[in-house]
Amino acid sequence: MRAILLVGLFATFVPQGAFAGQVGIASRYCHYQSASGLRTSCGGRVAAHRTLPFGSRVRVRNLANGRSVVVTIVDRGPFVRGRVIDLSHGAANAIGASDLMRVEVTRE
Repeated sequence: MRAILLVGLFATFVPQGAFAGQVGIASRYCHYQSASGLRTSCGGRVAAHRTLPFGSRVRVRNLANGRSVVVTIVDRGPFVRGRVIDLSHGAANAIGASDLMRVEVTRE
């Protein structure tokens, strides 16, 4: 069993066999073409995550207001230190988020 805990704006990640969840910073992005070459909608409820398999569904909860949305992982990222997930504009709007937000990510 391995645990990583970083303080401040950095991510908290505690894997226990399966995906245990993360708390950290999310950002919004717009990805016009996925890695498979398929066009994706910026308004859709999709996201990018570094390690979860494509097609995984996760619940993202905005810790500032408690609103949540279920998104599908369709891309890799974010590649900025301290960020745990990139949300499409549609997903970010659904949880009332601005550009950067503190979120909790759990497997659906």
